[in-house]
Amino acid sequence: MDSHARLITDRAVRYMTQLGKHWSHKFPVLLGEADCEIELPVGRCAMRADGEGLDITATAETLENLTRLEDVIASHLARFAFREGEISLAWTRAWPAGQIDPARIRPSA
Repeated sequence: MDSHARLITDRAVRYMTQLGKHWSHKFPVLLGEADCEIELPVGRCAMRADGEGLDITATAETLENLTRLEDVIASHLARFAFREGEISLAWTRAWPAGQIDPARIRPSA
């Protein structure tokens, strides 16, 4: 299952690069000029930067891993973007057809 978020910032490339380099010491990372893919034990993080922000897709096999991955990505980006003040990511989950469970949908923070 997938989850998507967008961080509005003019420093998208910087934060994406920081996150990719930070995790490249432990995990496989493909880092380009405007995109990055990171394979983590709980799932995959894909990012694409543009002049207005950073698009982030988290992919995991289970809801628990997806929630964990969302939290890890958000906390790291918040640490890198501390000069911008408090940031929050509103994750939008893409549920496989026939598997939507409204009781388990995570509300936006």
